Amino acid sequence: MNHNRPARFGPASPRSVARWRVTQGRPIHPLAPGRKTPVGNCPACRASKHRPAARPCLPAGRPCHGSHAATTDQGLIEQWRTDTPAAGVGVACGPAGNVVTDIDAHQTPVPDRQRLLPGIRIPEQARQDGLASDFDTLALLAAYRGENDPAQDENTLRVLTPSGGLHVWYRNPEPASRYRCSTGSSRHMAPAWQVDVRAEGGYIVAPGTRTPKGVYRAVGPARRPAVLPEWLRRELRRTGHVPDGQTPATSAEPVAPVPGRPRTASTPQVIDPLIATVAQCAAAPDGTGFSEKLNRATHTAGGLVAAGYLDHAAIRDRLVRVACYARPWQQSRNEKIVDDALAVGTVRPLHLKGRT
Repeated sequence: MNHNRPARFGPASPRSVARWRVTQGRPIHPLAPGRKTPVGNCPACRASKHRPAARPCLPAGRPCHGSHAATTDQGLIEQWRTDTPAAGVGVACGPAGNVVTDIDAHQTPVPDRQRLLPGIRIPEQARQDGLASDFDTLALLAAYRGENDPAQDENTLRVLTPSGGLHVWYRNPEPASRYRCSTGSSRHMAPAWQVDVRAEGGYIVAPGTRTPKGVYRAVGPARRPAVLPEWLRRELRRTGHVPDGQTPATSAEPVAPVPGRPRTASTPQVIDPLIATVAQCAAAPDGTGFSEKLNRATHTAGGLVAAGYLDHAAIRDRLVRVACYARPWQQSRNEKIVDDALAVGTVRPLHLKGRT
């Protein structure tokens, strides 16, 4: 496919980018110089396990806990820029109201056709010639829906990454509805193969940030995120990026069954108590057997998904949210435990007996 990627514009300074983002009301946080990851925690934060809001780091000017430190306080931001002039700029997507599509340019072997657009069946007679990267699969999704390719959307801010990928920034027009992040390699969550979504709980690198591979550069005429198109909102809802509940669960919630399939009365009796034990781990930072409890709950959920009692996206979201409620300082590890245990659990369907 011809990507028709837009021409590059020159980079702005990180300081000017930071000011520009703040004038738009976008909370930002510093990134480690030369990297696209947040600066490290202070020694006190590294030595203890605590919730990001439990220490007075931010008021003291220390940007600990990554995107949790994001702020619009101009004084703090100027202090960070003075202390570390070479720091890049990260934007906390959730507080900023941004939903960013992260398109990767890496060319990798194309998977089975049924993994290209999760949840959408691609006919066997359809050819896959020319499909080589995320640009192609996202364009395929847009064409399938009869919509314009987001990579070519000149009405919104687009940022070319040093590796040749593209970040397409949009604004969430529905503050009451939060969109959550996904990992592009997930066959169940991604709107298209290997296409990431950065939203609630995640951050995105702002244009002007420099790494050893190059500079993140805004391309095209737009310098502000446009409203997230309705068709993309539908795709995010379809692929489970909108949680059924908008706050972490501290107790058992209704189990989300597969639409159109009656569940047995045993379903909540099996999964709810297991999820409740994970939530109870929030009472202590360690010594609670958290990983074992999360593994057990998720493995069981995987069996119920395979048997058709639960919807994969909905139960994954519930498990991740309750895990991050109990261990908010390790979101990436929580998601890995859940994804790994679900993958193992879905190998063996768990069939229940009970009233429907």
